[in-house]
Amino acid sequence: MVRYRRNFVPGGTFFFTVTLADRRSSVLVEHVAALRAAFRSARSERPFAVDAIVILPDHLHTIMTLPADDTDFPGRWRRIKSLFTRNVVVAGVPVERNRRGEYALWQRRFWEHTVRDERDFARHADYIHYNPVKHGLVPCVQDWPHSSFHRYVRQGLLPPDWGGVADASGPGFGEPGP
Repeated sequence: MVRYRRNFVPGGTFFFTVTLADRRSSVLVEHVAALRAAFRSARSERPFAVDAIVILPDHLHTIMTLPADDTDFPGRWRRIKSLFTRNVVVAGVPVERNRRGEYALWQRRFWEHTVRDERDFARHADYIHYNPVKHGLVPCVQDWPHSSFHRYVRQGLLPPDWGGVADASGPGFGEPGP
């Protein structure tokens, strides 16, 4: 079995990608209220800041900052995934079980990156906010409702037209320039 190396930094800021097992699913946006409730509940139990987030049909990206003396981001993700899964099962969404009898809604792991500095933070926040355009879900960042982009606009951190209008037919659409 692969041993994952995690960078446990007390009070660290981390970029995460968390993905559903079925990449064709759209349960995250179909049940976004349940996902928000799972985040709120997990945050009330064990605080953390959501610095940036985007929720797409089959995965989400977020930048999370932990309290100064805390390193347990895996426990928080376990809790968020568990709460969301329970909420959608109760709502009647059919969720398959794995051979151990566990619900198999989420991929077992997540991808994490320790944010190193302000430039790294800005790069990852931009990636988060532009992701719905990259995936062809909307032509403009402001058109995607499940994103912290709208909070950034309200706080004056980004203009409403940030990211422009995508031309999905152009070469290298959604990828950074040279």
